[in-house]
Formats: sequence, structure tokens, C-alpha cells
Amino acid sequence: MYSAVVVADDLTGAMDTAHGFAVRGHDASVVAIPSSDGAAGAERAEATVLGVNTDSRYADEGDAAAAVRGVVESVPADAVYKKVDSTLRGNLAAEVDAALAASGAAVALVAPAFPAAARTTEGGVHRVEGTPVAGTEYGDDEKGPASSSLPESFAGLDRPVVTVPLEAVEAGPERVAAELETAVERSERAPIVVPDATEEGHLATVAAAGGAVEGGTLYVGSGGLAAHVDVPVPSVDADEPAAGTRGDRSARQSTTGAPLGVVGSVNATTLAQLEAVPDEAVVELDPTELLAEEGTGPDGTASEAVETLRAGRPAVLTAATDRAAVDRTVAAGRDRGLPTEEVRERVADGLADVAALAVREGEPSGLVLTGGDVAVAVLRSLGATTVELTGEDVGAGVPVGRLVDGIGAGTPVVTKAGGFGARETIVNSLEAVGRFDE
Repeated sequence: MYSAVVVADDLTGAMDTAHGFAVRGHDASVVAIPSSDGAAGAERAEATVLGVNTDSRYADEGDAAAAVRGVVESVPADAVYKKVDSTLRGNLAAEVDAALAASGAAVALVAPAFPAAARTTEGGVHRVEGTPVAGTEYGDDEKGPASSSLPESFAGLDRPVVTVPLEAVEAGPERVAAELETAVERSERAPIVVPDATEEGHLATVAAAGGAVEGGTLYVGSGGLAAHVDVPVPSVDADEPAAGTRGDRSARQSTTGAPLGVVGSVNATTLAQLEAVPDEAVVELDPTELLAEEGTGPDGTASEAVETLRAGRPAVLTAATDRAAVDRTVAAGRDRGLPTEEVRERVADGLADVAALAVREGEPSGLVLTGGDVAVAVLRSLGATTVELTGEDVGAGVPVGRLVDGIGAGTPVVTKAGGFGARETIVNSLEAVGRFDE
């Protein structure tokens, strides 16, 4: 029985949410590759908190719901945490509904706010850096939110949707718990309750209230709420760690060696972070080659990355360093008659193939993976299924882990969602897992 299971629709989300438990002493591991891809299970046996990536953000609603339902029903846990995107992308309503039904909880407590990453909710409206989320670049995503209103996002479900205003949240856990209990008592089906949250303390209040609900609570949120959900940490013997906890959890095996970065996100935040990386460290792949038929990929670029690492210098693989490069990739896909989803997959797989060769032959000191799609693709190419969280991070939403299996097992790995971090985050992440001489 796990203390908690985190069910996420992408890998970077599973990582930053499980980190919220690891930093408080839990042995947290993430099954990175969905079970349909042959995820191993033995490596996760001693974890007390298990994160599972369903990789369902861009899946059909029915398939996404089935994937979530399967995890919740098959993984025994004291608490279920349905991780959702902090910008409301993906199959939000369908996955929450499936998790709530499968968990048997009395209520779903939905708080996707992540104040440390400038994601807040007030008046039921979810915002990114103060702008209603549907009006940001995330609203243009193929699975982006149609509305910035959380109640509207769940309106299509056959469940009551109740909001908890900011003044009630600021009144404390008892007040919020009372709101939750009232919602449960008045509902024939388990309701969805959406509290406002604009500060870290609000999330702490909301999490505490959820723990007081008779019948159990399905926690629904991003990495923000997870840091406050209280589940028991196994006791540790004075002489040795108990099963399910770690002694030295540091991922920093060595302060020498060159790190490898793989950037698959084209979010404006990530593109700005790439600008902070010295030009000589950036290895840009031609999107025309990435979109070519299988077996005709960018071998020359792979060699460049390997040579850079062997010379003791960091290498950062990317297919786009600016918006113009993104547009060229889209145009190249259009010229080949490829749908957007296939373009995204081919780019991620192409980057992953180069990364795998670089890991095999360049033996990097650590990995920095930016973007959920490319992070999964890289781990799949390495034959890695599981990542162990260390409890360390480079910043909010940017955790440090360690590969448990596959090629490069034991290698430190940093994962980062495209929209997270400051200008220096990629550089700082590279420094966290190896030498970065500018």
C-alpha cells in the first residue's frame, strides 16, 4: 500500500508533483513510461509515493479517462492525487471524473493553482501571471482550455460543481472543511469543489481541509497543492532507513563531467531560457531531418553532440531556438502533409534518438529534459521506465531525480515543463547535474 499515488497526464507533471512529497521525506518514484509501452514495476516496490505518467494529455477523451481509471483501480494507496496541468491543458474534466469515480472519494478538491509559478485562481477564474489562462499562449494549444473558468470547465459533467471563495479560504481550514462537507451532504453524486487560491498559504489551508472530509478526498491539482497534502511518512529506525525511505538521496554523483540538455518545448518561456545558454553549447537539429522518414535522421548532429560531451563541454539539443525555427518546423510538416500531432511526435522522437546516442557514446554527467513529450521520448529511447526523486530541485516545478533503469541507470536527471522557470533555469539545471563552464 502506497501512502499516495500521483496520476499525471505527462512526465514533467508527474515529476514535479511527486517532488512535493519527496522533499518532505517520502521515497517517491515515477513510472515514466505508460504501461502500454511496457513499464516495469519492480523498481517501484519500495516507494511510499508513486507517480504514474499516463501520457494522456493529447489522447482521445475516452482513452485518457480509461488510462486514469486503470491506474487508480490498480494501484493501492491511502491517498489519490490527480495531477492536472497548471494551465488547464489536456482532458481535464474527463480525467478528473474518471479518477473520482474510480477512487470512491466523497469529493474532488480541485486546486490547480501554483503561486510559485505564477498560477492562481480567484473567483473561480484561473490565471497565469495575472492573465486568464484561456487568453494566454496555452489557450492556443490543441488541448488548451476553452475557458478560464474552472466551474465552466467541469460544467459538462453529471456532477455538482461548487466554488469556495477566497474569503472562505482565508478564514481557515475549518471553514473550508465545512464548505466541503456541506457540498457532499447536498449532492447525490460526489461533487467537484473549486476553492480559490492565490498564495501558498491558501493551498496549505485547502489541503488541510481536504484531509478532514469523511469519506475521503480526491486531491486534484498541480505541483503546488501536492506540497501541502499530508500523508504519513514511514518511521525511520535510528540505525538504518526503513523500507521505502532513503538515506543519501542526492543525485549529484560527481561535480565533474559535462551535462546533456534536450529541449523539446517551444513555449516562449523555454525559448527565452535557451537564449541564456552560450551559443557553443547549443546543438540545433534541422527540423527537415527530424521529420524525414525513419532511418534518415540527423546522424551528423548526433556526432556533434557526442564530440562536445567527450570534450568535457555541455551540449543542449533542440530543434528550435526561436519562434522562426518553430514556424519552419510547422511549415516542413505541412509540406509533408503531416498532422500537428505527428509533427510533435517525430520531433520528440528525433531529439530522443540523438540523445540516446549521446548518452551511449558521450556518457554525460546528467540529463536536463525540457517538455513532457521529449522527456518521455528520451527515457523510452534509453530503455528507462522509472525515475527516483531525490528531494532536490533547481526551482519551483523543476525537480531533480535519478534514472532507476535502462541505459545510463543512476544518471541524475532534471525535468522541466516548458512554461516553468526563470531566464537562467536551463543553465542552472545543467550546473545542477554537472560542470558548466561558460
